[in-house]
Amino acid sequence: MPEKRYKILNLLSIKSKMKTIYILAATILFFLSSCKEQNTDISTNDVMNSKSADGSSNSSLPDIKFEEETHDFGRITQGEKVTTSFKFKNTGGANLIISSATGSCGCTIPDYPKKPILPGEEAVVNVIFASEGKSGIVEKSVTLVTNCEPSTKIIYIKANIIVPTSANPSELPTAH
Repeated sequence: MPEKRYKILNLLSIKSKMKTIYILAATILFFLSSCKEQNTDISTNDVMNSKSADGSSNSSLPDIKFEEETHDFGRITQGEKVTTSFKFKNTGGANLIISSATGSCGCTIPDYPKKPILPGEEAVVNVIFASEGKSGIVEKSVTLVTNCEPSTKIIYIKANIIVPTSANPSELPTAH
């Protein structure tokens, strides 16, 4: 009996050691895969703090100026996907970086430049609006996070979504 008990304890010990080895291996793989060098065109010189500890400001900041900050699609039919481009220019004295662009809901999908925009250069933020399930006058926004001051810029889209009427005569209201 003691021999059988020893085998069971030994087996449990081996399982425990194997579990520990698996966890250790998974942890090592996680850290190795997260330490990959990322290819980016953004340098640390592009990300500046506009105010130093003594309160003085940096005069050579990027500045984002849009040709239009609101786009009105006008009347569109429910279910349509419409697209617009917001053209902008870096009017500042340093590289402009847009670190993120987020739509106010899942129906508003922005696409923005991932590389720095040099001073004087122009670029666009494209916005797709999916009107499925929407009706009436709708206003949505896209929030850009940049290295400008202030760090966020909001652009807007509007549409008047028309719900199509049924083409089936039996579903149309009748006059009395």
